[in-house]
Amino acid sequence: MVYLPFLLIFNLISYFPSSSHAQNADLILPLKAVNLGNWLVTEGWMKPSLFDGIINKDLLDGTQVQFRSTKLNKYLCAENGGGTVVVANRPSPSGWETFRLWRVTESCFNLRVFNKQFVGLGSQGVQAVSDTPTDTETFEIVRKDDDRNRVRFKASNGLFLQAQSETLVTADYAESSWDDSDPSVFIMTIVNTLQGEFQITNGYGPDKAPQVMQDHWNSYITEEDFNFMSANGLSAVRIPVGWWIAQDPTPPKPFVGGSSIALDTAFTWAEKYGMKVIIDLHAVKASQNGDEHSGARDGFLEWGDSNIDETVAVIEFLAARYGVRPNLAAIALMNEPRAPGVTLDALTKYYKAGYDAIRKYTNAYVILSARLGPADPKELFSLASTMNRVAIDVHYYNLFSDSFTGMTVQQNIDFVNNQRASDLGSLTSANGPLVLVGNSSLGTGLVLATCKCSRNEFQSGEWTAEFARNDASMEDYQRFAKAQLDVYGHATFGWAYWAYNCDRNHWSLKWMIENNFIQLK
Repeated sequence: MVYLPFLLIFNLISYFPSSSHAQNADLILPLKAVNLGNWLVTEGWMKPSLFDGIINKDLLDGTQVQFRSTKLNKYLCAENGGGTVVVANRPSPSGWETFRLWRVTESCFNLRVFNKQFVGLGSQGVQAVSDTPTDTETFEIVRKDDDRNRVRFKASNGLFLQAQSETLVTADYAESSWDDSDPSVFIMTIVNTLQGEFQITNGYGPDKAPQVMQDHWNSYITEEDFNFMSANGLSAVRIPVGWWIAQDPTPPKPFVGGSSIALDTAFTWAEKYGMKVIIDLHAVKASQNGDEHSGARDGFLEWGDSNIDETVAVIEFLAARYGVRPNLAAIALMNEPRAPGVTLDALTKYYKAGYDAIRKYTNAYVILSARLGPADPKELFSLASTMNRVAIDVHYYNLFSDSFTGMTVQQNIDFVNNQRASDLGSLTSANGPLVLVGNSSLGTGLVLATCKCSRNEFQSGEWTAEFARNDASMEDYQRFAKAQLDVYGHATFGWAYWAYNCDRNHWSLKWMIENNFIQLK
């Protein structure tokens, strides 16, 4: 996920009454939890140096690029977004002029277009018609030594792409020159990047990635961290995991094995220090939202009905392996599915099957995430009411709002104290379920609070003390954090800060505690 400094996310979880026969009957609510983000599911914005050893680290899977012919001063374009020829006649770039990289080697790539076909060689020139990349859809991007954004494309036939005219792009140019008049020279503009698990493992490749990831897992979160968390008043951790964990120790490439062993160790450490664990399936195969933290290769959301069975298999693996652990608090079936790409019908089918899979092994809580985007935040309430020990996770987004980013410190505090309480009230009723609401400044960062309106109780589940002020003082952050702790501290189920460890200080609960920005005890 690309770091978005001024993004606030609000998160609602509806919690339904629990069974008296719960395996984790000793679960003491409310939980005070923290997210172990960027540990078993990479989020590059949280520790960019993880990617420093990758050659061409700016050209990873999912990087969106545009190419302007130096001779024609026009952009390459997949005509109609794909399914036909590639031309070089656009004066300005947009979606059809943007290509998503699939990294084959450190310098060779497939180029995926708007309609998901791949650029390749055809009888009538360069085209974008293939749904599956082969050698003819693979190009070496040759970068000029002293100007890395000046590039040429060497095709599988050993020749270079050239823009012969605005309507004819071919792969038959043999000369070598970097002059503006050379039809094979293009100016590359990078418009978006991804830095997730797929990008880091494929970027380092099979020879280096296993050691890089193992070193990261061993050092990013340690037993001493669990000691620190417990000593400072935290009672639980939420651990994001990816679908590849179910195929340890040899997951499909480029993912590397070992994350299940790290999660085993986390359970052991958590139990030693009296902490509970929430497992969150953060990344599902085919991606439920296109974000880097979903394990997406290129940012396309492609999860649907055909992926339900394989996703349930991951949940069953987690439930079977960890359902016997006395400190398992909950399993979240999916993090942040996005509407309309993920349909309600497919999500409902999956949630029913995932819930049943978990119940074969454990009576731990099951968390259902409502869809981001244009969806009714109550659309899962009827489904959840038929289940036992279930929570519904719904997010509110306030993204890039001038009114929000222009708020003063006090207005941000008032926003926590007043506006979200009103938003919460509109989603609850006197006889309704408990509601878990939260805020964060990032797609994976959530702040959660729970309200059972008949008792006027609230729970805060995932939140961060970062907010949209570049000039905030230590006291400002302390006041903003305290306001959230006060509001979400009335919650009955608990809260979880995003995250424990992060290069950006205010996102790191460890740093916030060590530097006296937040006190939990």
